[in-house]
Amino acid sequence: MPTRRTFLAGLTSASLTPTLGWADAGNPIALSAARRPDGQHVLVGLARTGHITFEITLPARGHAAAAHPHVAEAVAIARRPGTFAKVIDCARGRVKQTLHAPTGRHFYGHGAFSADGAFLFTPENDIATGAGWIGVWESGTRYKRLDSFSSAGIGPHEILRTPSGQLAVANGGIRTHPATGRDKLNLDTMRPNLAIFDADGRLADMAEGPDTQHQNSLRHISAGRDGNIVCGFQWQGDRFDAPPLVALYTGNGTLIPAQMDDTNLRKLDGYIGSVSAYGNGRYAASAPRGNMTFEFDSTGTQSGTHSARDVCGLCATPDGMCLVTDGTGRVHILKDSTFTHLATHKYAFDNHLVALTPV
Repeated sequence: MPTRRTFLAGLTSASLTPTLGWADAGNPIALSAARRPDGQHVLVGLARTGHITFEITLPARGHAAAAHPHVAEAVAIARRPGTFAKVIDCARGRVKQTLHAPTGRHFYGHGAFSADGAFLFTPENDIATGAGWIGVWESGTRYKRLDSFSSAGIGPHEILRTPSGQLAVANGGIRTHPATGRDKLNLDTMRPNLAIFDADGRLADMAEGPDTQHQNSLRHISAGRDGNIVCGFQWQGDRFDAPPLVALYTGNGTLIPAQMDDTNLRKLDGYIGSVSAYGNGRYAASAPRGNMTFEFDSTGTQSGTHSARDVCGLCATPDGMCLVTDGTGRVHILKDSTFTHLATHKYAFDNHLVALTPV
C-alpha cells in the first residue's frame, strides 16, 4: 500500500476501468439530490438550460455528491450522521457499490475527488472523541479504503479541491453523536475553522473568525478560479444577534467578512444554505430560510439580492454564470445582477448543486 504522502501527492495513480464519460449521461453541468412527488429520492443531472439529463433512484435522502472529474460516476454521501455512500454509474443508471464508514466514524454528506479522479476524500467524525478526519479512498474499481488524516478541527462538513491542487476543509466546529442524531453537543466550546492542506496532506494554513463569533459554524465553501474561497456560515448563538454569514478567504490565515445589508441579514435566521464562486471574482450565497440569493463582487460587497422560495443550490457554470435551484423545483441562472428562471420540474431540489466542470 502506498503511504499517504505518496498517493496524496499524486506520485501513484489508480487505474480506472474503461467506462463512460459525462457526455454519455447527457452532458450535465451539475448534479443535485431531489425528491419526486411520490416521495422517492433521486440523483439528477442538470444541463446548462436547466433541463434534467438523467435521473437515478436513491435509497434515502441525499445531500451532496462527489462528482468524478472524468467519468460519469458520482458518490452520493449520506447526510450526517450517516455511515454509507453510494457509488453511482450515472450513464448506465445504476448503483455500483456501497461504501461504509469505518467502525466508529460517520460521514458528513460531502466529498471530493482528486484532480485525476484516482482518490476520493470524505469528511468524517470520530464518534468517540469528536475529532474530525478526512478519509482517503482509492477509486479504481473497488473504492478501497487507504488511510485518513486529521481535518484539524471538529465537524468537517464540506471539502473541496482548489485550483492549485490543495484541499480546503470547512470544519464547522459542532460535535454530534449518532446516539443523539443531529443534536449539537458543544455549542459553548465550538471553534470552527477553514483548514487548507497541501497535496501531501500537511496543514498549510488555517483561518478562524473572531472569538466573539466562535458559534458561527462554517458549513460550506467554494473556490474561485483565482483560488479565493467564499465561505457560508450558520449561526448557533443568540438568535437576536446578526453576525456576518459570508466571508472570503484570500490566504494568510484570514477570513474577510462580506459586506451585507443589515436589514436583509436579520431576515435569514442566521442561516446560509450554500455558496458559490463563479465567473471572474463573483460570489453567490443562498438563504433558504429567508428565501433570498445574494451576490457579491470581488471585494465581498453585496451587489445584488434576488427572491426565490426555499432557494439553496448554487454552482458555477462553464460560461461564467451561477446555476441556482430551489425546493419548489425551479432552476434559475444568475449573471450580472440578473436572475432568470430557466425551467420548472416536479421535484423538490435538495440543498446543493455539485458542478461537473472546473470553476
